[in-house]
Amino acid sequence: MALSTLTWVSMLVSLLLLPGVAAAVLVRSLRTEERKLALLREQDDIDSYSPRAFSDLRGWIRANPDDPYAPIARRRYNECVRSLRAIDEPHYDWSDEQIARLELVDE
Repeated sequence: MALSTLTWVSMLVSLLLLPGVAAAVLVRSLRTEERKLALLREQDDIDSYSPRAFSDLRGWIRANPDDPYAPIARRRYNECVRSLRAIDEPHYDWSDEQIARLELVDE
């Protein structure tokens, strides 16, 4: 059974576009990691969560206080709060007001 022209065009476009998109995503990811590494070298610490991920973690800790992973989550939450207070320039988009409002959770 022969493939239609549209199928051949779709396959050709996919073969041309996919490597370019993958390369662009890889370059962006590597640049982000380079920035993280530079911040880590300058400050000896880095924020490990974005504000959104941090909010999700806080919500999970509140919703699952008896979960076996809760102590680990609380420890990581507190580590991030301490890091954010100690560093001069966070990697993620944290405002000074957001950082000032953060509180440690009981471990």
